Amino acid sequence: MTASLRDVGVWIFDLDNTLYPASCNLFAQVDRRIGDFIADHFGISYDEARVMQKRFFREHGTTLRGLMVEHDVDPVPFLDYVHDIDVTPVAPSPTLAGALDRLPGRKIIYTNGSVRHAENVTKRLGIDGRFEAIFGIVEAGYVPKPDPRPYETLVEHYGVDPTTACMVEDIARNLVPAHAMGMTTVWVRSEADWARPDKGGVGTGSHIDHTVDDLVTWLDEVAG
Repeated sequence: MTASLRDVGVWIFDLDNTLYPASCNLFAQVDRRIGDFIADHFGISYDEARVMQKRFFREHGTTLRGLMVEHDVDPVPFLDYVHDIDVTPVAPSPTLAGALDRLPGRKIIYTNGSVRHAENVTKRLGIDGRFEAIFGIVEAGYVPKPDPRPYETLVEHYGVDPTTACMVEDIARNLVPAHAMGMTTVWVRSEADWARPDKGGVGTGSHIDHTVDDLVTWLDEVAG
């Protein structure tokens, strides 16, 4: 371990495109179902729904937040619908399971998705039971990352000392509040424009302590 990781007492992991590789394209199913939900809800074409969906994501952090703030959409049927997906594109990862078993410290999943979605994915990966808690969008009061408020809620609720915590994410901007609180930050490199660091080149954002291309390999090495 590097010096900044030796004293980590709590590991906070994002879920989608972090604990499983983006290359399996699982989130494309969620993305498609979000567009379908919007099209059906507003009685518009899928193309029109996509424009609305991406604007909500840019302006509100998640499409759901935009739907709630601007149109008072009930989040429960939305989450039930968009997370009703086939998780078989995700391959089980015994290496990740072993790394998590050896990794010292508490482990929490923090996702803008639902707890049910996280449970389905972690079961498919073969890493269910390795986490103390799943802090999802419902537990965050439907306020998504990177709004600082749910980070504060998580820290308070689970008694986390941010200065001995490490947060792992594929969306660089979601690490900004974690860094501001004193957490060590790990960015799982992504080529998506919206996932890259807010300033500088790849991995040079001032709020990023470590950049990794393959989380499983890196975590396996860190766990020793």
